[in-house]
Amino acid sequence: MDYIKYVLIAGLAAVSYLLLLAWQEDYPPVSSQTETQMENTAALPSDLPIESSGSDLPTAPANNAATSSDIPSVGSATAMADEESNTDASERLITVSTDVLNLQIDPLGGDIVFTSLPEYATSLETPEVPFVLLENTNGRTYVAQNGVIGRDGIDGGEQRPLYSSQRSSYTLGPSQNSLNVVLSYEQANGVTINKTFTFRRGDYLIDIGFDVDNQSGSSWQGNLFAQIKRNNYADPTSGTSFGKSSYLGFATTTPDDNYRKVEFDDIEESSPSHSIAGGWVALSQHYFMSAFVPPSDSQNNFTFRQNNQGQYIGGFTSAAFSVEPGQQSNQQMQFYAGPKDQDRLKEIAPWLDRTINYGFLWFIASPIHTLLTLINSFVGNFGWSILILTLIVKAVFFKLSATSYRSMANMRRVMPKMTQLKERYGDDKMKLQKETMELYRKEKINPFGGCLPMLVQMPVFIALYWVLMEGVELRHAPWILWINDLSVMDPYFVLPLLMGASMYVQFMLNPTPQDPMQAKVMKFMPIGMTIFFLWFPAGLVLYWLANSVLGIAQQYYVTRKIESEFAAREAAKS
Repeated sequence: MDYIKYVLIAGLAAVSYLLLLAWQEDYPPVSSQTETQMENTAALPSDLPIESSGSDLPTAPANNAATSSDIPSVGSATAMADEESNTDASERLITVSTDVLNLQIDPLGGDIVFTSLPEYATSLETPEVPFVLLENTNGRTYVAQNGVIGRDGIDGGEQRPLYSSQRSSYTLGPSQNSLNVVLSYEQANGVTINKTFTFRRGDYLIDIGFDVDNQSGSSWQGNLFAQIKRNNYADPTSGTSFGKSSYLGFATTTPDDNYRKVEFDDIEESSPSHSIAGGWVALSQHYFMSAFVPPSDSQNNFTFRQNNQGQYIGGFTSAAFSVEPGQQSNQQMQFYAGPKDQDRLKEIAPWLDRTINYGFLWFIASPIHTLLTLINSFVGNFGWSILILTLIVKAVFFKLSATSYRSMANMRRVMPKMTQLKERYGDDKMKLQKETMELYRKEKINPFGGCLPMLVQMPVFIALYWVLMEGVELRHAPWILWINDLSVMDPYFVLPLLMGASMYVQFMLNPTPQDPMQAKVMKFMPIGMTIFFLWFPAGLVLYWLANSVLGIAQQYYVTRKIESEFAAREAAKS
């Protein structure tokens, strides 16, 4: 009895669904940062072990050549060697708080050794704990170093300069639009260097200025440097789908490539380097990034290397600059630490927005992202914005889709005739092929008409996939009911199951392939795709579900229209 078969299938489906829920409860996805960051305060931790050593600094020889050595050759660089070097690291740290950034700056070298983002929570379960981007604790090293090397630079040797500051804590007040944090260091020869960090309200970009006041009796010369240092711990925000994870590694721009990835494996094999006017170096991970940006009018040497501790270092060294006796000089760079905001990154430096991993179709994905954020500015909910975006994309390709569905409807209409041909000429492949092509010609059917329009749309679908996978705006973005984060999988698998059901309906609307094996493969395709999408982000599954439902509606309409037109023609003939 057929009804018994359907009851068994329904029961098996229900049991499988309950097993999935049980598995999800027993083995929930765990953020690798949650446990660590729960130990930190919502503002700034005070027990970070700091590793400040001149051994990680770049070399600045006369030709600015790249080197694998971690110890710089900087002439008479002054090393900090007084009793203050014994100051406990946690006691000397300078804390800075703005509306979007919490930082710690180590006066020993003036490096940024900790950064958290109050606008982005570690997880939905701990909204009070800000996401930590830069840190130097619990086996994780991710810091931003910068300073002055070269002939008279103060960074080098076995130690870093110990800067002084008027306060140990700075806060951007409610009435302030900007905040300056000034660190000072005076060399024995009378040269004073002030390093100034400038923070702005609502901005993740930090201006770093070096003011050199030469009150000595001789010319002073140095090179700016900045570098990002990180060891190879896992990306705490990486979304993974069957082994596919977001890019974690360095990125830069070169004279030959506007955007070039420098993977950790590449650094282990060699020490890539290049020179370019301006440029930038970034450390990219899923949703967030950090980057140093030197002035666009200076020639800079970019190098990537690995130190003796196995940490990866990517940074730049500027051309040498001189300050004559009694003169002052100001040198600038910028540092960004925050979310991958496409529009903001475009403003900071050319091609910096390419650090958002949109893949090879970035030129299509970028305007799609802009459209999605524009829709959301009116709607205020990314779930509904995705549905509206799907509707717009479907409208743009309406004609192409209609052509495809019309071709499939015609194929479905002549399927009985094709079956008759197969029964008649099944043993003669050449005759069967000839008669089939004659049937296509007579019925004015293009057998490839259903495929070509879909192929044209595929680049847009792939680009949209990357937008929904990489957009930081979808992180922790709720939709409705149980969907409280569109960037992670549906915890109850409702959306993937609905998507699988919609794909099965589409399969039923399509003509059945003549090849029995191909027909079986197509029949089980919805099941395979459902399993494939179970762990995809909910926002992406929502798009595919909406696209499938709209496709069913359009295909049903076109199919019925074709059948009506054919019936009318047949009635007119009789």
